[in-house]
Amino acid sequence: MSFNKISPLLVLLVAVISAGCGKTETQVVQPKDTDELVVKIGASAPLTGPQAHIGKDNENGTRMAIDDANAKGVTIAGKKVRFELLSEDDQTDPKAATIVAQKLVDAKVNGVIGHLNSGTTIPASRIYSDNGIPQISPSATAVAYTAQGYKTAFRVMANDAQQGKVLGEYATKNLGAKKIAVLDDRTAYGQGIADEFVKAAQASGAEIVSRQYTTDKAIDFASVLTSIKGKHPDLVFFGGMDPQGAPMVKQLRALGMKTQFLMGDGGYTPKLIENAGAAAEGTYASLPGVPLDKMQGGRDFSTRYEAQFKQPIQLYAPYCYDAVNVMIAAMQQAGSAEPAKYLPLLGKVVHDGVTAKIAFDEKGDLKGGAITMYQVRQGKWQAVETMGGTAPVAAH
Repeated sequence: MSFNKISPLLVLLVAVISAGCGKTETQVVQPKDTDELVVKIGASAPLTGPQAHIGKDNENGTRMAIDDANAKGVTIAGKKVRFELLSEDDQTDPKAATIVAQKLVDAKVNGVIGHLNSGTTIPASRIYSDNGIPQISPSATAVAYTAQGYKTAFRVMANDAQQGKVLGEYATKNLGAKKIAVLDDRTAYGQGIADEFVKAAQASGAEIVSRQYTTDKAIDFASVLTSIKGKHPDLVFFGGMDPQGAPMVKQLRALGMKTQFLMGDGGYTPKLIENAGAAAEGTYASLPGVPLDKMQGGRDFSTRYEAQFKQPIQLYAPYCYDAVNVMIAAMQQAGSAEPAKYLPLLGKVVHDGVTAKIAFDEKGDLKGGAITMYQVRQGKWQAVETMGGTAPVAAH
């Protein structure tokens, strides 16, 4: 017998029997709305380990978008949708990322927001491609990610070729660096952005006096920095993330090196300043996009984020938020959340997001991404200049 056909007499009888057994409360089970469409959004980032603060930030941005969509009562083809988040920890490990990717595929997710790191995004992308699952990374910047030719791969952030070019030119033209030392952590992201930086810096006339390598697990850089110190560089560039960037700049200053220190987006976090302390002062980093307070709805997003999660944005949360909404927009345009049906429209979506007006090129890369340079001043990241489009725009 179906729930809808249960007679009032039977309901009354059950209530009487329950009361007779000494129960003082009755629990009414509501029938499920058969018109509700459940859409599963997968997400993956490092939720444990040194980058957990950034990974949790990604998860929070994704969750916030899903919560907002559910609160708005989003519909697809006339059906009300309930979005569910399936979040997984890839531990910044490429092997773990492939296991996570298969787990999300087996869970029949409708799409994936992630991964955070290029080194995890790239191996996972093949699994999503093989299974036709759309994937939007909010933060993987390695050129190789979208160069594989997978129709399922997209990103809402400028890639390393775009960012590295700006960093190399900024180091030479704006910071006046003629002799530059370069380190990277040998990850797909760190090496990728360092390589692009080197090409741009050399094209702008700089000399690379030292090219060194470390890992994304290292915390002691005394030996490599001592070697670099002997080269007397004007600037040290590090391709990597803040867990290495913070101790690196502290040890650099402890050696008495007054050289300028520059990183890509992996260094632009409150945690780098917190962990490096006074040594962080004067450090430069970049972040694709305009400053948060210049973003459309950026201040409102920041206020709501802090109210919901009781902490400030670390790095990529706004990009995760946009990635979810771009995916939802494609589903609505297709009138379906089935990956095979909305994937062809995903590359055609034009979305006014928090971070930018989002549109993809034929590879799945973000079109016309701006890059903003930041410097630590009086213990806070301050926007210095935004470059992108046809001309630089001051970001004061």
